[in-house]
Amino acid sequence: MSVPTAHSAPAVPPADEAPATGGAPTRDEGFWVEPGAAEAQPSAAPPTAEVPAQPQPSGESAPTRQTTDEVPGPSAGGEVPASSSGDEIPAQAHGDDAPVGVVDEQVARDAREFGVYARTGGWAFALKVARSVRPGGELPGETAKVSAKHFAELAGCSPERVMRYYKAWDRAADDGMVPHFEALTPGAEIDLPDSDVWLSYYSSRSSATSDRGTAITAAAEAEGIRPTKALEVAENPTALRAAILADPSTAQAARAALLDRLKEDPSLQTELARDIARTDELKKAVASETQAASRIGYVRQIVENGQVKTPAGQVIDATAELRAEAERHLSLIDELDDDEDTGEWATEAYDTVKELVVQTVESDPELRVQERRTKFYSSLQKATKVFEELTLDDAVDLDAIYEDDMLQRLEELQQALSTCIAALRKASPGE
Repeated sequence: MSVPTAHSAPAVPPADEAPATGGAPTRDEGFWVEPGAAEAQPSAAPPTAEVPAQPQPSGESAPTRQTTDEVPGPSAGGEVPASSSGDEIPAQAHGDDAPVGVVDEQVARDAREFGVYARTGGWAFALKVARSVRPGGELPGETAKVSAKHFAELAGCSPERVMRYYKAWDRAADDGMVPHFEALTPGAEIDLPDSDVWLSYYSSRSSATSDRGTAITAAAEAEGIRPTKALEVAENPTALRAAILADPSTAQAARAALLDRLKEDPSLQTELARDIARTDELKKAVASETQAASRIGYVRQIVENGQVKTPAGQVIDATAELRAEAERHLSLIDELDDDEDTGEWATEAYDTVKELVVQTVESDPELRVQERRTKFYSSLQKATKVFEELTLDDAVDLDAIYEDDMLQRLEELQQALSTCIAALRKASPGE
């Protein structure tokens, strides 16, 4: 059943249209239902449900939903408009039904500022500094701009922070990315570069402007990381130490960096070598790794050059079997990861190859004789050198250095030499 009206206009506003505010509605504004009448007919549907939706004239937008703030209170006579009955739920109570186009100004301003920063990053704040801070050379009174110190006081931050934005803008202006300070006035708006470009000009740390900071920044850019990260680490060595002590991966990164730096830093080489020499654990580790590297080099020489040094020191051509075995062991070593211990693998490869070398020498009579000759001559050279170094020139008084053991050893050595000389004379072709 529809409600009759006195005019062609709808007697009751649609459910989503705000009723007139103020006192009781006039006859021209439709009709209203007294509370008593509404209560006397509980079975009757609410007036808003009985009135069909009215088509809107062309060119007019549909009425917005009634918000909580817009619902009028009771009139002076205690009458309540039908649209504010207890069955009606304000549209604002539903989050998804928020009115389109009606946004709090605070929210709208936050959204606009967020959008600017999302597009431009720090450029948005740098512009505020660039157009408000007086550049060098301009005196107070010549411009409406203020000093960086005054701007910082107004902003509630440090002048150093303001100057970091100032210098970032200055560098960008030199590159033609933004206008120079002189071309900007307070409140000026310009098109700003993308936010991705900001970090290439701005550093949040004052140390970036020093020679040390410049070097760190350049190294960070070469590694493809943000300079601010490297500068932060450099400014806090204690944090770096803690990370190295606690995290193996950080320690590995530090070790790799030190090795790269050692190549071009003689002073660091000396300091590190001194530290190793003074630490027993490091000396043992260095000796072990040196031995492993020497043994791997011995095996690698066979594979790459096809030659091998015998125990006596002579160099001979490696047999096919020897080269194949050396190549097999070397391939196993080369497949090891950098963090795997090569000591056992190197020892096994060296012992295996060395045994094959001995078998090769013993299986060839000529090589066997040459090996013994080389070994004897090598020992003779060593003994000669040692005896030549034995001198009494530094002994002013023989009584002070005399020991019975000295004379006994020299007599034994003399007897051994005599025996050796006799044997060699007997083997001499001339005898």
